[in-house]
Amino acid sequence: MTKQKLELTWIGKDIRPQLEPRILLEDQTKSYHAKHRVGENDIFDNRLIFGDNLLALKALEQEFTGKVRCVYIDPPYNTGSAFVHYDDGLEHSIWLGLMRDRLEILWRLLERNGSLWVSIDDSEMPYLRVLLDEVCGRRSFVASNIWQKRYSRENREAIGDAHEYVLLYAKDPEQFKRTRNKLPLGEKQLAVYKNRNNDPKGAWRAVSFSAQGFRPNQMYEIVSPITGKRHRPPEGSCWKVIESEYLRLLAENRMYFGKNGDAVPSRIQYLKDIEGIVPWTWWPHEEVGHTDESKREIQILFGKSDTFDTPKPERLINRILAIATNPGDLVLDSFAGSGTTGAVAHKMGRRWIMIELGEHCHTHIIPRLQKVIDGDDQGGISQTVNWQGGGGFRYYRLAPSLLLQDTHGQWVINKEYNAEMLAAAICKLEGFSYAPSADHYWQHGYSTENDFIYVTTQSLSAAQLQVLAEALGSERTLLVCCAAFRGDTSRFPNLTVKKIPKMVLQKCEWGHDDYSLNVENLPQAPKPIRANVQAGLFGDDDAGSAA
Repeated sequence: MTKQKLELTWIGKDIRPQLEPRILLEDQTKSYHAKHRVGENDIFDNRLIFGDNLLALKALEQEFTGKVRCVYIDPPYNTGSAFVHYDDGLEHSIWLGLMRDRLEILWRLLERNGSLWVSIDDSEMPYLRVLLDEVCGRRSFVASNIWQKRYSRENREAIGDAHEYVLLYAKDPEQFKRTRNKLPLGEKQLAVYKNRNNDPKGAWRAVSFSAQGFRPNQMYEIVSPITGKRHRPPEGSCWKVIESEYLRLLAENRMYFGKNGDAVPSRIQYLKDIEGIVPWTWWPHEEVGHTDESKREIQILFGKSDTFDTPKPERLINRILAIATNPGDLVLDSFAGSGTTGAVAHKMGRRWIMIELGEHCHTHIIPRLQKVIDGDDQGGISQTVNWQGGGGFRYYRLAPSLLLQDTHGQWVINKEYNAEMLAAAICKLEGFSYAPSADHYWQHGYSTENDFIYVTTQSLSAAQLQVLAEALGSERTLLVCCAAFRGDTSRFPNLTVKKIPKMVLQKCEWGHDDYSLNVENLPQAPKPIRANVQAGLFGDDDAGSAA
């Protein structure tokens, strides 16, 4: 009997899109940078990408796989509600399939110490947990954090909805445990530390010296040096350390026996020795904000009449990034929404990438980030982190599909592609890094230090191939991508010659621009692609010579 893994199944689970790895085009009129450097750690290479987030993730895959420290996403919750800025009503199975496709790429983008954080509510959380177990591996689960999004009761419901979840998965949970940051002590924790006896080491508090369980070498008797009262561990417990360690603490005046010297012994913990507190899964609104707070943050920036229904407060994102990242780390949000993740990451000195398809990328995210960069946004966490502005971002849009069908239904190179765009696109499709050489016209990219790629719309003669082969020499190899070629290429062992667009026809779905979480844009079964060697590269009637 064949063993099968435990998994969540749904209608259409086996349907997977063949994504085209698009290139990204910068629009410098929308990129934005501070007029001058504000601090030494200003970051200018952040990326805001406008376009379908699944295609954008595919576009990032080659360059950023294994390089992202923290992914945070706040996807549509599939509640059936119609929100102003995006549709959020999908049939359950479709939502799972579309989320799976995105999560798989996001997981690959994470570095070894990376972590994935997903906001979700009760409607899909149980299913998303199972889906994440399948995509990330069940052992990668770290925590299901509960965010108290409301602080006032909702009396119109059977049971008031007061919370959402922030699910956390880590590439290496043990490594994450060692490297994650503790949280700073809040006012309540700080109030516990006092200095009643004017200890020169500063404020302190007494912590329990007993631990659950029975360990023979931790069951010794302790005698109070003040009153001589004898103490054994409480029933069902032992002391936290062995006797020699206790004696060391006693000699260092790190043990406390109460005001009168006859209390059960406890250990003195100095405030100066505390690095922070271990995060836990309950996130009350007093610590990380609530929905009303997040709406006010948006209203201050854009006015009361132009807001989002479900934004996240800056303090919530600050909590996530404070735990999961350090200054300079790369943060990715592929459901940018109002741009909170990028705004908070920027203020915290993290590098960021955000992706958004909706027009609010231009009406909300760009203006918001401009205010952050100029130092005009003093809301949210700005006062806490003493934000003064600085840095910048580059705006990119997805290139159009490389191949389009002409009036005869034949697949041809999109005429919007110039020579540089074509070379970059073919490099990405063939797994090469695009890096044009200033010295050699035939070096458009490389896969190794001795393997290169050359992309041209010309038809190459045997003589031209001979020139390329001689320029390479015997130690280097070259993939030649051209419209057509003549001659026997087996004469050139250091050349591999392919014709475009035929060489890429079967690699992916062409001309599909929208994989968004919208029921109107459901993935369709791909039509069979038939190569036509008689069609020109750009749909011209003449095809050029073929080998």
